[in-house]
Amino acid sequence: MNVMAQHASSRIGPEETAAGGKPLRICFPFTGDAIGGSHLSALGLLCELDRERFQPLVVVQYPDGKIARLFREHGIEVVCPFDWPELPFNQRIGLNAIKAAIAQLGPQIRFLRENRIDIVHSNDGRTHVAWALAAKAAGAKLLWHHRGNPDARGLRYAAPLLADRVLTVSEFALPRPGLFSAANKAQVVHSPFDTDIRVNRAEARAALIKELGVPPETLLVAYSGVFVDRKRPLLFIDAIRRMRELAPDRPVMGLMFGAAEVPEMDEAMQARIAESGLGDTLRLMGWRTNGTYWIAASDVLMIPAVDEPFGRTLVEAMLVGTPIVATRSGGNVEALRDGDIGKLVEPENPTALAEATLALAESDMRALAEKARTDALTRFGIDLHCRQVSQAYDSMMGRRG
Repeated sequence: MNVMAQHASSRIGPEETAAGGKPLRICFPFTGDAIGGSHLSALGLLCELDRERFQPLVVVQYPDGKIARLFREHGIEVVCPFDWPELPFNQRIGLNAIKAAIAQLGPQIRFLRENRIDIVHSNDGRTHVAWALAAKAAGAKLLWHHRGNPDARGLRYAAPLLADRVLTVSEFALPRPGLFSAANKAQVVHSPFDTDIRVNRAEARAALIKELGVPPETLLVAYSGVFVDRKRPLLFIDAIRRMRELAPDRPVMGLMFGAAEVPEMDEAMQARIAESGLGDTLRLMGWRTNGTYWIAASDVLMIPAVDEPFGRTLVEAMLVGTPIVATRSGGNVEALRDGDIGKLVEPENPTALAEATLALAESDMRALAEKARTDALTRFGIDLHCRQVSQAYDSMMGRRG
């Protein structure tokens, strides 16, 4: 089914561009239906791509799912041309999952060829598994957008063979050099953010204090993100417990904005909260839209994640002026300029997180937050991201931008 012809924007067509070539057709497939940072980054890119140079096609697994709605809400059409197997979320992908993906190669190859796709831009581990081989078999180029750990098996063993270009979200996430490596075709392109965002932190905080029903002097410490192991939600709970132990007379409230994707994590969190006696000191706030508003409403964003390649909430906190305490691990070090614009502490250490957060709250947080915001404006804009990815597309196809 040639869905390009059916769904193309009036700004896109087979006519030649001013540069003398046809718009490149870019396929953005998404596996599963859990929204994460990769979807928000892809959304920012899709909203800014020059439609005279690039013709995007978004393919989703569930036509009425959360991912489909996210793109449609921003005026981006999606298609669901066929079924393909759901791969496990946030788990190591095994041989059976790979076999299931291979079984779908026929429909995928036909779809890519019928729509004359030039480049398949895969944005997460499950989509790499589900679409990388089909892209190559269909004769399309593959842009492997890596947002995970540099030790990921796909990056180490599949990307060197299948990817034409690898983009990573941080220096930390780059493939390691070696005889069999994708390092020679990889570059860092930081994820995009709306740098025009503005939130009145005083008003947002007052609204949150009212919702919580706590005294205004309460220190509001936030966790924001999916509750998965690498983000260490259980460590956040332990750090809030340590804050209460270290400063028993100081009113503190830990706020966890997000949701667990698997019931086991939800059960583990509930058990840890009960064991720690934090019923009056920690609130599970659920997954909320406009996450930057709630980050701005908080006094400190605590990031206990380990080996997180690039945390979106970290940059969002920088942009709205919320001070940050994070573990010295993964992309946190790069994002916070080795501790120059945020506090970095030893990983897997709830006491270090607690002590740094209490100390930060007592120091001049405003100066540190303003310094972080100024830095973020220069590094994480949507325009810069779109320009770098567009240059990668052009380079892959051997044309000048």
